[in-house]
Amino acid sequence: MSPEPIVYIVDDDESVRLGLGALLVAKGYAALAFPSAEAFLAALPERPTGCALVDIRMPRMSGLELQSELKRRGVRLPIVIVTGHGDVPVAVAALKAGAVDFLEKPFDGEALLAAIAEALRIGALPQVELPFERGAVESRFAQLSQREREVMDLVVAGQPNKVIAHRLKIALRTVEIHRARVMEKTGARSLSELVRMTIWLSLAEPRPPDSG
Repeated sequence: MSPEPIVYIVDDDESVRLGLGALLVAKGYAALAFPSAEAFLAALPERPTGCALVDIRMPRMSGLELQSELKRRGVRLPIVIVTGHGDVPVAVAALKAGAVDFLEKPFDGEALLAAIAEALRIGALPQVELPFERGAVESRFAQLSQREREVMDLVVAGQPNKVIAHRLKIALRTVEIHRARVMEKTGARSLSELVRMTIWLSLAEPRPPDSG
């Protein structure tokens, strides 16, 4: 039998560790909490099963550095990054480096549980699965106007609306309208899903040309 998957909580805030641990245990998950990336690495088994919920900003080793270290060690453990306000660009970098999702504080319990469930599902797969069919994503993105694509590229890069408005020399309200249309046309339910769609689209193998 495979060992029971564990949700590893890595956060230097004790109240966050206790709160997340209590919620996950109440929902039937096995959870272990660690106050630092170093403590987590010291206790990590050779072939861990489950996923990790990692705070992006911690003393000494950050969540992004922990992610890189796990990758260097060849540890395949899905990671959900937890960020504070203003850390979206860092979270985007984490997604590009292979994180499953990110959550912005404060987040609600349902969003957390959905992210954990998806991370555990991916962790149970024999290999990384592309969650979006390439052709479907391409067709959605093709619906975007040039300006909507420009706004999307800056949103995916983690830029706030005010910065986007300044960069594109358009009104803040116009950015908000374009951003809403981007989400509607792509079908993305959240910023993290939009980022993952763009990343996985770039990673997906091009379809072979028709042989007929």
